[in-house]
Amino acid sequence: MTSLDDMSHELGAIVESGSGGQRGATPPSAWRQRALVPVLVYLGMVVAMVSSLGAPLVPRIAVVDHVSPATAQWSLTIALLVGAVATPTMGRLGDGPRRRAVILGAVGVVMVGSVLAALPLGFGALLTGRALQGVGLGLIPLAIATARESLPAERSRSTVGVLSITLVAGVGLGYPVTGLLTQLFGLHAGFWLAAVISAVALGAAAVVLPPTRHLTPQPLDVFGAVLLGVALAGVLLVLGEGESWGWASARLLGLAGASVVLLLWWTVHELRTPHPLVDLRLVRHPVVLTADVTAVIAGLGMYVLISLVTRYAQTPAATGYGFGASVVVTGLILLPFSAASVVSSKLAGVLARRVSTHAVLPVGCTVSLLAMAVFGFARDSLWELFLAMGVAGLGVGCTFAAMPGLVVGAVPAHETGSAISFNQVLRCVGYSAGSALSATVLEAHTPAGRTLPTADGYQSAALLGCAVWLVTIVVTVVLPARSRAATVHVATGEKSAVGAAPHNDNPAPAAAPARCAPDDRRSP
Repeated sequence: MTSLDDMSHELGAIVESGSGGQRGATPPSAWRQRALVPVLVYLGMVVAMVSSLGAPLVPRIAVVDHVSPATAQWSLTIALLVGAVATPTMGRLGDGPRRRAVILGAVGVVMVGSVLAALPLGFGALLTGRALQGVGLGLIPLAIATARESLPAERSRSTVGVLSITLVAGVGLGYPVTGLLTQLFGLHAGFWLAAVISAVALGAAAVVLPPTRHLTPQPLDVFGAVLLGVALAGVLLVLGEGESWGWASARLLGLAGASVVLLLWWTVHELRTPHPLVDLRLVRHPVVLTADVTAVIAGLGMYVLISLVTRYAQTPAATGYGFGASVVVTGLILLPFSAASVVSSKLAGVLARRVSTHAVLPVGCTVSLLAMAVFGFARDSLWELFLAMGVAGLGVGCTFAAMPGLVVGAVPAHETGSAISFNQVLRCVGYSAGSALSATVLEAHTPAGRTLPTADGYQSAALLGCAVWLVTIVVTVVLPARSRAATVHVATGEKSAVGAAPHNDNPAPAAAPARCAPDDRRSP
């Protein structure tokens, strides 16, 4: 049974001994290598800051742009949707010699989107700008791949760990800042700040990022990217518009059916094409499967809670619930989420050493379930919202800190960008679904002629969130248990084969288990 730290040490050995990163590469100058880690972390914080511009601003956007809260919620959902589509495309391009160009291009797009959202041009321009900002969500996997390739083993391990929770931790840090700017200077001030920090990130990355011309080019599966994008857009449109269209309407059912067909078509296409957007054969590895399934369900549960808390806090007390909190106070409510997620990411390694690696994910999900229950049954005082978000940070930080390490330790080095990107895609899908689903539930509990839901809507949404975390706990217990059983069976019959090549990064492509064989022994 291996701990997360042990897995990190083995990962470091892969990085140091032949992940493919340093072969043929020009060694960076000493100062550039020293600056690389701060720049990568800063890129992650920029992504977190940009993504944080959605949830706490939803009520203000609804008022300023004269749209319903459910429509305003799309300012959050659209960025997550675009991130889900852009991330695998960027991940595949980033596995080749264009990684540096892809990172710089993505930061540039985020900067343009920030400026567009900052201009007072109406809800359509804001939505377009938010969509462009969503491209930035694909930067985290590329930053992880850059750290794995360009840094020595010890620095690589610590940097990957920091980057894995940057998005989660940075969300809560960004909310108070954007809230304060919005309170002082208006709705668009936060987007101007995003434009400035994106410009700084673009300049720093252009100076520090190492060249990647030595890497082997990876063909881009354009058709697969289009299929995935259209299918995900359909799924999220179903979730977001189900209440207004009618859950039994022919239009909604037709869109749902078409989305499912497109997802199945995409799956078949990815398995058959010689250069897939995402190598789905890697997902058959039990460790990768556990991390990927957990990513989508946990992401859904996380954003259900964030969306509920931010809207509930800002609801005027005259409705009989809520606190009429300002955007600043709402942002401060989420600050414990960030602080606790950083702490729990450190505790995850301790938990793995003291108990076992496979206990990290279910423990994190159980704590997240507790946070949802706190909000569901104890939200009469403002301090209870602070408590709920602090507990949520402990759970989510523990859960999400473990996932990238599991994926990186289970796939060949040359597939790191693609595999981490797909895990990030599933997180974004979960985030988007959670955002859209919470809006749908609240809209279902909004009486005709009113703009705000009843208190029962929050209760129903919280119970739904509890059910989501219960499902996630089951997944994180059942899938690793099956993995260990399969590992024991394989080890009994093929012991010599399993131990033959512990760090072969170029396994035979004919069968999926062979592609992942180097790390089978590290499965939790």
